Amino acid sequence: MKNIKIVENCQPDEISEYITLSEEPILLKGLVKNWPAVKACNKSVVETVQYLNFFYKNADLDALIGEPDIKGRFFYNKDNNGFNFTHTRTKLTTILDNIQKYQKDDTPPAFYIGSTAIESCLPGFKDINDLVIPGTESTTSIWIGNQTRVAAHYDEPDNIACVVAGKRRFTLFPPAQIKNLYIGGLNNGPGGRSMSLVDFDAPDYDKYPNFKTALEHAQIAELEPGDAIFIPSMWWHQVEGLETLNILVNYWWNQQAKYIGSPYSAFKHSLMTIKDLPKGQRESWFELFKHYVFDNDEDNYNHIPDHQKGILKKLDKNSVKKLKADLLNSLK
Repeated sequence: MKNIKIVENCQPDEISEYITLSEEPILLKGLVKNWPAVKACNKSVVETVQYLNFFYKNADLDALIGEPDIKGRFFYNKDNNGFNFTHTRTKLTTILDNIQKYQKDDTPPAFYIGSTAIESCLPGFKDINDLVIPGTESTTSIWIGNQTRVAAHYDEPDNIACVVAGKRRFTLFPPAQIKNLYIGGLNNGPGGRSMSLVDFDAPDYDKYPNFKTALEHAQIAELEPGDAIFIPSMWWHQVEGLETLNILVNYWWNQQAKYIGSPYSAFKHSLMTIKDLPKGQRESWFELFKHYVFDNDEDNYNHIPDHQKGILKKLDKNSVKKLKADLLNSLK
């Protein structure tokens, strides 16, 4: 295990100082401790529910519900041909009532509302509980549930996750540990993302021996109400809700212009066009990608006359539009 970087008593107007170009997670202690929601929800589960219901306007929401035997771990079923939970559309009040109903049970059913646009769920909440991340166009989501576990997965955007109520444990791994996390199929996890098949609470080292190596690089952070964590793009993270009722608000943003699109599109195209080539050809393409993409440096192109550089120049909206048109034409 490695120690996560911690910033004590972090102020909202200081976050850019810490997260700009950071390649490591950062635990931001007390970042949102002055939010009215944090102060209200610190009192009791009953008052937390009352606070949420004040903003809730009866919208239907997506929720995951699991039986007690899954012990809060949303995952595949035993046959690996589906999931161990039910996906439903329901009311927030229904989920909150059930969380309160089972709050004294040792093994309650699992209830989870994840990645929900905060304005559609709790209109007005963000007006008084918000975080400004300078220089970004972030999207804001809310996550509500009881003692649940979401297996290690990655997100493309950078992320700041803020604990409003309850406690959360994040177990994080750098992107290079993908080979030791035993990732399942692409894009078919419970949240639509690839995820680790290892049960972190009871790892099967006979089946997943390299997970021991992953743990050597793991960083663990436990967040209390008012704390936040910065998770850089593509870092693997398992998230656990530790209390009867846990609420988290997170902010996602990308460091490149929206018109460029997602790198995942290029990844899928590479799977289609490169993955099954003979080894020698794959190695040749690896060198090409390394030179033009991963080791991208303007000095690599100093020998090329400026008028011949084309898409090697810094892309703008017009050049991206043309490049997308060329790609679409090549796929026909």
